[in-house]
Amino acid sequence: MHHYIRPLVLAAACATPAAWATDLLQAWQAAQQNDRELAVARAAHGTAQPQRDQAAALWRPGVALTASAGLATNENEMRGAQFSAPGLGTSNGVNFATSVTGGTATRWALQASQPLINPVRSAQQQQLGLQADMTDLQWQAAEQAAMLRTAQRYFDVAVAQEALQVLDRQLQAVQKASTEAQDRYELGSLPITDTHEARARLAGLRAQRLAAQTDLDVKRRLLADSTGLPASSLAVQLPSQVQAPAPRDLTAWQSDAEASNPSLRMQALALDIARAEAHKHSLRAAATVDLVAQAGQDRLHGSGDFGSARNKSVNAMVGVQINVPLYTGGWRSAKQDEALALQAKAEAQVQSTREQVAQQVHGAWLGLSVGASRVQALGEALTASEARLDATRLGHEVGHRTLLDVLSAENDAAAARLALAQARTGLLLDHLRLAALAGQLDEDTLRSANQTLTRAP
Repeated sequence: MHHYIRPLVLAAACATPAAWATDLLQAWQAAQQNDRELAVARAAHGTAQPQRDQAAALWRPGVALTASAGLATNENEMRGAQFSAPGLGTSNGVNFATSVTGGTATRWALQASQPLINPVRSAQQQQLGLQADMTDLQWQAAEQAAMLRTAQRYFDVAVAQEALQVLDRQLQAVQKASTEAQDRYELGSLPITDTHEARARLAGLRAQRLAAQTDLDVKRRLLADSTGLPASSLAVQLPSQVQAPAPRDLTAWQSDAEASNPSLRMQALALDIARAEAHKHSLRAAATVDLVAQAGQDRLHGSGDFGSARNKSVNAMVGVQINVPLYTGGWRSAKQDEALALQAKAEAQVQSTREQVAQQVHGAWLGLSVGASRVQALGEALTASEARLDATRLGHEVGHRTLLDVLSAENDAAAARLALAQARTGLLLDHLRLAALAGQLDEDTLRSANQTLTRAP
């Protein structure tokens, strides 16, 4: 998949000094150009096509030209030869001698070969094709991982932002209660203990707010680094009423993951590569047959013991060449044993990965299955907590509830509000994780999740 970032989106993000509402899809579009891990994966994906080109080139003819020149000495002597020529008869015991000392030697050779039968090359071609397919899968897995990473960082910021806002609301309420407790103590209508309780709770909330602000700054910086968007202008959004799709049967998700999970498919390809490597070193792959054509010339001229001399040799040949290694010192059998051991390892890794993926799919499916019910329950809990808080405040005003009761109700309502935000983001992330495990996470899925967000105030 190839996506392009919208220039106007980034320009607006960088030009606006105030907080700029950033949705999940915009964050992902920015991350495509700025996420460093994704950039590494994109560069690695560039090796896929060269690997396929290498595989195609293995069965094309090869042509090589060699040439050399230099100084050479050649002394030839032959005794007891038989010589015959037309008109001269036949002579026995003839001696021949040639001599060139420090002469000029030149040599060139042109050779072309076309593999006809070569099991090793067949295995190499298969391996290169499988490696290219694996590179494609690695890119797919990296892109989906980047989507999940961006979504996780985005919602980490959103939840941290919500936690800070919840604490701010608590601080305002407790500050107001503390002021009222002090005023009523001075009027003599409340004991000093209410004032101390309010001040203690206020100090604790201030400490929590400092920690929450630090946590938000760290998570916002992490999101800004991966998207390239200014940290100071990020204003992320939380999911509102998340309507997760009704989860399909677990066996259907398991079947999709078995067929399309990138990690599982990569392990299956690694097993095929290991099998091809074992075949390369088998005895059946030893012999090769090539169609060869070659032409060459050797030339030496100069002077020697018998005066000026020149030797010249020209050769040319077209034919079939068979190569059968008879003994390799045990190297081939040792390489095959090693390859078979690595093949067994790859088979075990496939089974291990299959089990891990099945467990991850089961976990994400369970999270999605119970997530909607959990969100609904937490929404009801928040409504009940806010109603309790209102009733407790009213009871405190008429003297039926203590200030401690009010502070406790404030704390419970804040915890319920934050838990609901966390549950909504968790439900959305479980949906994205399940899609990624099944190899189905893409920009359309992200766009669908983006539609559940509400703009931050």
